Amino acid sequence: MTNQKNVARAAGIAGCAIVMTAMNWAVRAENTAAPLRICAAENEAPYSLKDESGFENRIANIVAKAMGRDPVFVWSSRPAIYLVQDYLDKNLCDVLMGVDQDDPRVLTTRPYYRSGYVFVSRQDRNLKIDDWNSPVLGQLSHIAVGLGSPAEAMLRATGLYENNMNYIYSLVNFKSPRNQYVRVEPSLMVSQVIQGKADLAIAFGAEVARYVRNSTIPLKMEFVPPDTVPDQNGKTIEFDYSESMAVRKGEDQLLKALNDAIEASAPQIEALLKEEGVPLRTGKS
Repeated sequence: MTNQKNVARAAGIAGCAIVMTAMNWAVRAENTAAPLRICAAENEAPYSLKDESGFENRIANIVAKAMGRDPVFVWSSRPAIYLVQDYLDKNLCDVLMGVDQDDPRVLTTRPYYRSGYVFVSRQDRNLKIDDWNSPVLGQLSHIAVGLGSPAEAMLRATGLYENNMNYIYSLVNFKSPRNQYVRVEPSLMVSQVIQGKADLAIAFGAEVARYVRNSTIPLKMEFVPPDTVPDQNGKTIEFDYSESMAVRKGEDQLLKALNDAIEASAPQIEALLKEEGVPLRTGKS
């Protein structure tokens, strides 16, 4: 009986050991989720930089940690506009930051911030622009805008483009944007305003906020007025945008996990954006 009891005890101990080992492996597997591969441009300040100092890099880190996953950036030397076709679609990464909500190429998360185009000027210029028909705008010949941006489209719509065209193209050494992407660096637009070389800069608030914040010369940054100059079809130019994260179509589970993480980390994201100086819009127009 003693031997049978010892055998039974040994069997019981072995069984417990097997169960505990299985539980340990299950816990270990749960805690070692695959890294979150994030598509990112190496040099697209202030959004993304290879040292991870871009504010989109920092937001990606916050969201990944809220998901319990390690963020791994998959870097591209090309501009971010190519990341969907060159990286996300080719399964080289899984998440892309800073995509306009409802981009038809991808699935987009709930927005994690909403901002809009702004006027940036020196405070000592005392420029007061209430609408796009303001006579102040007509007196300016050095307005810095991005090529192909809503700001450039608005200058064209109001007849102000020709008066500023030479200056605008001087910002990119007169490169033509035809069949290629030509970016007017947001830091350059703000520095031109600081130095008095530009009368005004019109840019997306998130891309110029860091440089406005860091300026030693007092600058004024305010949202542009709505477009009240519809085209012949009655369409107006949109200046406010909600920014989301993107995943490949069909990745519904990952999309849900990102949405949950964005919601959980919303206070941290908002605090980071305010630290960056990004002017935020509330709601959706």
